[in-house]
Amino acid sequence: MAANIPGKVFIVGAGPGDPDLLTLKGERCIAAADVIVHDRLVNRVLLQYASSRAELIYAGKQPGMPCADQRKIEAILVQHARAGKIVVRLKGGDPFVFGRGGEEAEALKGAGIDYEIVPGVSSAIAAPAYAGIPLTHRRYASSVAIITGHEVDKIRWREVLQAVDTIVILMGLHNLRAIMERLTAVGCEPDKPVALIQSGTHVSQKKLDGTVHTIARLAEHWNFRSPTIIVVGEVVRLAKRLEWFQEALAGCPRSAWEEAGDFRAGDATHPL
Repeated sequence: MAANIPGKVFIVGAGPGDPDLLTLKGERCIAAADVIVHDRLVNRVLLQYASSRAELIYAGKQPGMPCADQRKIEAILVQHARAGKIVVRLKGGDPFVFGRGGEEAEALKGAGIDYEIVPGVSSAIAAPAYAGIPLTHRRYASSVAIITGHEVDKIRWREVLQAVDTIVILMGLHNLRAIMERLTAVGCEPDKPVALIQSGTHVSQKKLDGTVHTIARLAEHWNFRSPTIIVVGEVVRLAKRLEWFQEALAGCPRSAWEEAGDFRAGDATHPL
């Protein structure tokens, strides 16, 4: 990652929100970058690792709002790399878990741009862990599926339900009611436990417990918002004993946690 390496892109997973979950390699990439193209859910605290010369470009995508075009983002990466710059594409969670990192890597490969993938901690794993929900457990679950909630009609819900013990759904809050209806229609027990985790690993994290039958109504009542992870399975029950993060927050002055930052984009950026 030395500055004399011309034209290279690092596709870096920033983790789920807690800045301490960024990998050491991710931190080094940010520090070495000439250009950083970052997403909405990247904790702005991580941008403090950037050098003063780095150009920061905001490429966030917000549900229900106009967002940066994916092809335009890819063109920006290619453009700056061809100019001989070290470029970091900083993405929330892990870039290869519903992060379009694969599409961006394909675009770079097609353009003849040198690149590396720097994995990050996925919110699919971290948010349940911070809520005290182990996705696998010898007594309750030996398999897990991670599913996108965007394309409800494309998921083979019956096969998923029969194949795995724990289901983790990303980006599914908008379709929560439809997802629960699909699960019920293919034979899922209405009283199967479900948890929603909003802003997982962050100081503002919230968790809501319910069942396949009740969770959609509860989410509307408690006004849950994106980003929210959905976990379906018996492991959800373990949170009653293992929910350590909320207990840590309760025992610590809020100001101490707020120093870790939040999900808002920093002021020292400009949009695409």
